[in-house]
Amino acid sequence: MTTKISDRINSRELGDRLRQYRKQRGLTQSEAARDINVARTTLVAIEKGERQVKPKELIQLARLYQRPVSDFVTSPSGTQPFAVQFRAAFQRNSEDDVKIQSIIQEFEQLCRNYLELEQLMESPLPQNYPPEYVEYETLNSSIDTIAESIAGRERQRLGLGDGPVLGLRDILEQSVGIRVFYLKMPAKFSEIYQYQEQLGGCMAINLNHYEERRRWSMAHGYLHFLAHRRKPVIDHDNQWERVPRSEQLAEAFPKYFLMPTSGLLQRFNDITRSQGKFTPTNLFTLAHYYGVSIQALIYRLQDMRLLPYGTWERLQNRGLKVKQVQRELGLEELEHRADTVPIHYQHLAIEALDQGIITEGRFSDLLNVNRLEARRIADSLRNYSSGLEPESAHLDLRQV
Repeated sequence: MTTKISDRINSRELGDRLRQYRKQRGLTQSEAARDINVARTTLVAIEKGERQVKPKELIQLARLYQRPVSDFVTSPSGTQPFAVQFRAAFQRNSEDDVKIQSIIQEFEQLCRNYLELEQLMESPLPQNYPPEYVEYETLNSSIDTIAESIAGRERQRLGLGDGPVLGLRDILEQSVGIRVFYLKMPAKFSEIYQYQEQLGGCMAINLNHYEERRRWSMAHGYLHFLAHRRKPVIDHDNQWERVPRSEQLAEAFPKYFLMPTSGLLQRFNDITRSQGKFTPTNLFTLAHYYGVSIQALIYRLQDMRLLPYGTWERLQNRGLKVKQVQRELGLEELEHRADTVPIHYQHLAIEALDQGIITEGRFSDLLNVNRLEARRIADSLRNYSSGLEPESAHLDLRQV
């Protein structure tokens, strides 16, 4: 259901703000009404909260009062705190913690920008949210059993079958309604997740990590959303015995969501039957097929008792160089969009610009680039929307 801008805060509160900002600009009601091409009585009704302001009128008033639209559509009294969950290495220093705080602030601003664009264009991201999987907390089953059950139910709900999930970022955005940003973070941080009623589910993934790890981090954050979306925590990598049951579940979930048992077993058996054995080369091709790291695949096959325990360690001791082998086998990097902001965000921004709803300056602010780069990005988005080949409209927002 479409949510109007005026629905976000109380009409009387919005009217009070409009009146306050009008007076700060030294304008009378008649002058302001004339500038936005409405009757004075209409503006009076808006300021009294008796008439809902239309999106176009609110944008015109924001320009007239020289205020960002967010000043009108964000309610300080009703805004929930931006509480996040994040995944980090257990051993990190105070400098790392300082850096992540600035990244969390950037993440929050991007989330609020996204919501502002949706409201401006009256085009909210569809939310296909399942109820929280809270029943696991009362079960006596093992973590792996619960993680596999949730993964299977979600794959079925989203119509994913038992094959690979390569377009995970797009699936989470378009099929679930989670906003996923790629931000540069210190290497010790993998993913930041937050949920609140106003903003919905949002994730920031470390752009500096390779794509297989980013996908794993997304799946990890997705479990937070599925099972305990309102519970802020700090999850530490490689500290299994120190973290609560909820975090062990988040750690176990990706292997079942990205590599479902039935599909992986069938694929493994097909390779073994056709070749008579399962070779290290098969490990690389199968990991590429599922979009996971070699290490993650080996551990998964070990858990399924398809490979002997210690396989990864033995390969490491033999001097295995993963990237070199991938190049030799011709396994190209996984296709992915490394843009900082999601595709829906990009298209809302260019539509708002082209319709005159936002200025070029605001467009560049939303993408956090200078105006020259903003024009290049705008041209690329227009070309892509016009049906040109994706290569002609490639966006590189990794510096955002």
